[in-house]
Amino acid sequence: MVILRGRKVVPGTVAGPALVSHEAISGCGGIDPARGLIIEPRHELFGQSFTGKILVFPGAKGSSAWSAFFQAARLMGTAPIGMIFTRVSTKAALGAVVTRVPTVTDLDADPGQVISTGDWVHIDADRGVVEVTPAT
Repeated sequence: MVILRGRKVVPGTVAGPALVSHEAISGCGGIDPARGLIIEPRHELFGQSFTGKILVFPGAKGSSAWSAFFQAARLMGTAPIGMIFTRVSTKAALGAVVTRVPTVTDLDADPGQVISTGDWVHIDADRGVVEVTPAT
């Protein structure tokens, strides 16, 4: 198990499988909130579902509608259950807030290098702690 320490964006605790992107994610035109999918054609996670997963990514890209698309995913029941991002921005922070999922940032190691898709991740955002159990 690997333990990372960071900073809370949205409080709470959650555990689940990781979905890791090494690329920023676009909300408007990059995700389909109705299906919980990455739909940006050239994105490394094209066609993959973030529903019920801990989304690990560098940050948000694109327009200020980013948060609205993730809020729509929450309202449709397709949102990720938690978020970990490397670069905090107003878009990413607002997106996490309106999605209402435990979220951390500013970890003491690059989460994209430490966490792999399929790893089991436990976020305790209140303490700023992320525990990673590698997939077998």
